[in-house]
Formats: sequence, C-alpha cells, structure tokens
Amino acid sequence: MRILHFYKTSFPETMGGVEQVIHHLAENSPRFGIRSDVLSLTKNKSREKRYANYKVFQMHKDFEIASTGFSWQAIFKLKKILQSYDVIHYHYPWPFMDIVHFLLCIKTPSIVTYHSDIVKQQGLLKLYKPLQHWFLNRVDKIVPTSVAYVNSSQTLKHYKNKLHVIPLGINAKDFAKPSSKVLWYWKSKFNASFFLFVGVLRYYKGLQYLIEAAKTTKALIVIAGDGPLLKELQFQAKREKLKNVIFLGAVSNEDKSALLQLCVGFVFPSHKRSEAFGIALLEAAMVGKPMISCEIGTGTSFINQDTVTGFVVPPEDPKALSGAMNKLLQNSGLRQSMGKKAKARYRLIFTADRMVKSYVKLYRSLT
Repeated sequence: MRILHFYKTSFPETMGGVEQVIHHLAENSPRFGIRSDVLSLTKNKSREKRYANYKVFQMHKDFEIASTGFSWQAIFKLKKILQSYDVIHYHYPWPFMDIVHFLLCIKTPSIVTYHSDIVKQQGLLKLYKPLQHWFLNRVDKIVPTSVAYVNSSQTLKHYKNKLHVIPLGINAKDFAKPSSKVLWYWKSKFNASFFLFVGVLRYYKGLQYLIEAAKTTKALIVIAGDGPLLKELQFQAKREKLKNVIFLGAVSNEDKSALLQLCVGFVFPSHKRSEAFGIALLEAAMVGKPMISCEIGTGTSFINQDTVTGFVVPPEDPKALSGAMNKLLQNSGLRQSMGKKAKARYRLIFTADRMVKSYVKLYRSLT
C-alpha cells in the first residue's frame, strides 16, 4: 500500500510539529507494509529528495497569502503522481490543499489529520468557510489528535460521523543521543538549575508570559528556538533587565537532547488553541521530565496531566507559571516522581509505533 502525505512544508527544511509527525509516519510505516512519500512546497527550486524510507517531492512556492503557500507546480505534480497512491493523507489546516482537492476532482481515498483549528485569521476564515466545509465533507476520514480537541472545536462538531481520534507519537530512536562532550559543554555553560522551552517562537507560544514569570522565578529559563518573535522577546527581557532568561536560537538535535537531559523541568506556556497538541511536550515526557503547560482545551493537557506528570496552569498567567516552576525547583522528589510518570505515559500512549499502527489500520479500512 502506498500513501502520499500532502502539506505546505516538510522535514527537515522546517522543523515544526506537523513536519515531525509526517516524518515519523513516513519513516516508520514500511515496517508495517506501508510505503509513504511526501508532497510539499519549498521557497527553493523544485526538487526530489530521498530519505531512508521515503521520498519528498518539493515543489516551488509561487506566492503566499495569510501564511498559505500556493504552487502551480504542486497541482501539476499531484495530478501526475496521484494514480500511484492508494490513499492521500492531508494535514490540516492549509486552504491550498482544499483548492487542489476541488480543482483535481480527487476520487482517491483521503484522510485529513486535523492538527488545529484556524485561530488567527478569523476575517479570512469567514471567506474560507464554504470551501472548508466542502472539503471536510468530502474526505473519507478526519483524524483529530485528542478527544480534548474534539470537545473544544467548533469546527469538528459538524463532522462527528467521520472523526477518528489518533494521538500523535514520536520515536526515541529518531532523536540524537548527546555525546559526553556535548553534555559537558551545556552543563558547564549553565552552572545552575534551569527550565527549558524548545520550539518555534510564534505568537501562540505564550513566551511573553514566561519572560514576565522570570521576574519571580528562582532559576534560569533557557529558550531554544528561532522564529518571528525572537527580537521582540529579546527586547522584552532586556527592557526588564532579566539576567535569568537566556535565548539560544535554533539548536541541533543533539544539543536539544542534551538540554532536555540537563533541565530540571520543561515549560510550555502556549496560550492559544493553535497549539493543538505539543510535540515538544512529548519529547520532554520521553526523557522523563516534569512539565508545565497551560489549560487551553487542547491536547497539551492530554499529554501533561495536572499534578501527575507536571502542572497545568491558567494561560496568560505569569504568576501561575512562576509558582509552578518554583514548586518543582524546591522539591527534587516531586520532580523525579512526575518525570517518571511522564515517561511511563509516553511509553503507554505516545510512541511512534502506536501512532503508525493506528494509521495503518485506518488506511487499510479505506481500500
């Protein structure tokens, strides 16, 4: 069986959560008799790339409107190769794929992983809704990533007859094991206890509240990642004269693994529903770290269970973030207990194998 994933970007050119999920699905599916490839856009010239177990067709992006990339070459490429695949696997939201599905009158069995509602572009959403409804009505299955998101989404309530929840998962083998040299480097650089954030610095990550919380937090806060808000956040920390907030920019997978091992806890202050799940939380759970996240009615509270694997605090609340960090900082026994439970929960629910097996079963039900 052959599956084609269709999304606006792909790993490793971009390293967001959706791209990582597609990579894990494509890389691990051959062990279950499934061959997967990926069709995505790129700001560079069109090209084909081969990874260990799958191929990526990257088509040049012609233009972008409201974070939605468009590509004529992608339309022609999909039309040319689609007959070679048994199922097309869309990753939502990306309005361009709705348009392509309509223009090509696609009859191939199709599923949509529903990663997030459209949260920011509310004005354009009103114009897009007819096409959105047409598209979601015509795909065979819609796959939300948690029951929590189903219960809180105003969009998904219209398609309950075709929903099939599959939690996201990651594979520990896909993460670089840090060398003793790298571990020593970061341990000597931060000669103090620190909390870690890893991710793209986007509007919905709530990092402005984390920086505010640093004023009353008795530990370093290390922010690893790049993104559109980097300069703004750096200016905020500088304006507040905070010495305990450190920006690392983008880091390698090996450095990320080392930082996760060395931190006392992982803090994830996302405050908008655009954070539908939180792959970074899975990474923290996988290495047995207690987590701090916000209650936003999405999968973040499915991964991080309040007072069990960490603390879940109200969004946009620096005082609550600071209180949770200080509580973990002051109680090593609590950190160890929560970290152990986080790791056990990862192994039970959030492995890549479990996710891939669930998708394989769904794929086969459509053909």
